[in-house]
Amino acid sequence: QVQLVESGGGLVQAGGSLRLSCAASVRTFSSYTMGWFRQAPGKEREFVAVISWSGDRTDYTDSVKGRFTCSRDNTKNTVYLQMNSLKPEDSAVYYCAAGGRMAFITRKFDYWGQGTQVTVSS
Repeated sequence: QVQLVESGGGLVQAGGSLRLSCAASVRTFSSYTMGWFRQAPGKEREFVAVISWSGDRTDYTDSVKGRFTCSRDNTKNTVYLQMNSLKPEDSAVYYCAAGGRMAFITRKFDYWGQGTQVTVSS
């Protein structure tokens, strides 16, 4: 079982930055692909970013490319999402997720955190 706890959300003005963190309580964190998703009110949850188990590969949805950076520190069992140049349309609850190695391709994850709210004011 993997437990994930997100933090770092909050209220920020458009153009600002936030860094989300996701701490995992599992001994084999380095074997998991990690992902970030978000869900805005009235919308379906959408993929944001994914990082491979080793951290050497990342992928992003088109709308955040060049603005968001996903990284991980396997010594701290933590994955991060650095969000720059934030826009009001980035407002959502952000979730981190953990999955097997194929999750990098399939975007199918097995474990989910509770989410952290990000609100970007215009």
